[in-house]
Amino acid sequence: MGNGCFYADRLAAGYGKRPVAEGLSFHAGRGEIVTLIGPNGAGKSTILKTISGGLAPMGGELVLDGVPMERIPRKERARKLAVVFTEKLQGELMTCRDVTAAGRYPYTGRLGLLSEKDQRAVDQALELVHGTDLGDRPFDRISDGQRQRIMLARALCQEPEMILLDEPTSHLDVKYKLEFLSLLREMARKKDLSVLMSLHELDLAERISDRVVCIKDGRMDRCGTPEQVFTPGYVEGLFGMTAGKFDAAGGSVEFSVPGGAVKPEDLPENAVFVIAGNGSGRQVFRKLQRENVPFVTGILFENDLDLPAAEALAAHVVKVPLGPVPEEAVREARAWIRRCQRVICCRTGFGVWEKENEDLFKYAERSGKTAGES
Repeated sequence: MGNGCFYADRLAAGYGKRPVAEGLSFHAGRGEIVTLIGPNGAGKSTILKTISGGLAPMGGELVLDGVPMERIPRKERARKLAVVFTEKLQGELMTCRDVTAAGRYPYTGRLGLLSEKDQRAVDQALELVHGTDLGDRPFDRISDGQRQRIMLARALCQEPEMILLDEPTSHLDVKYKLEFLSLLREMARKKDLSVLMSLHELDLAERISDRVVCIKDGRMDRCGTPEQVFTPGYVEGLFGMTAGKFDAAGGSVEFSVPGGAVKPEDLPENAVFVIAGNGSGRQVFRKLQRENVPFVTGILFENDLDLPAAEALAAHVVKVPLGPVPEEAVREARAWIRRCQRVICCRTGFGVWEKENEDLFKYAERSGKTAGES
């Protein structure tokens, strides 16, 4: 359960009489970001709607700041819990300040009049999201990235203990994705907020989250730190990937090998051998893959930055454990070079531990192969 601001214990969430997800137990502490990931239809949005109070739990318990959430009066819950969901707010005839000020309504009376304290809270929220200059602008005439900042300002205006966000970056370009999540991280720390959100972008989830909750087939498949969750081969199983590969180390997705792995005798005549290493080969690998040119690469150590992309895209990889390079690996690489039409060298120099790859480069030159950068 944890001792954090929020925890779910054996939560069941769904519509009607059938739960979409059940048996969920996780927590979000103060200043922490917890992210739900999983395939479409796994139940992430339903879970968030249940925690927000939009749906009644079908089982289990939700606790906020030590109090079961069903015992928290609705108005007090609105103060403790802020929601930023994907449905676009209809903000016609509203300024960005008006939208932000809506976060103060749990504190106002029946007439919804803002006090001086409320106005100061609006000013502070806009300042926190770097949106002061947007205050007088029409909400429906600003960019999606700016809208997300204003929606976050509205949530911060509530002075909540927890913020829920459902796919907050789904309509944003890469610039605004990074800006928004950086801002969210800053606010979680500065305001000591518990943040629970869902994300499709696995690379962002891996980098922004303190913990990741993986949902599959209506169950919590795995929960832990990004290092515990994003292990080799796990994401492919979570999402049922049949094409391509997720690089757990780099957070990127690679397409499948054109035609699959091959034996030396089956290597097409147009195949090339790539001498890479230390991250120098990834762009070349992807270029060859796009051009449907089969390639072999090596010699790569098992911890090399190029290895995940190589294993996803190459027809064959000559790889070795970290340490002295066995002579048999050198002979294997030379045999592949003889089979290939040409050699591409991505390196501008070789380190003290790369003597074998430097020798391969010289061997390619002596063999009359075309060696050089792609």
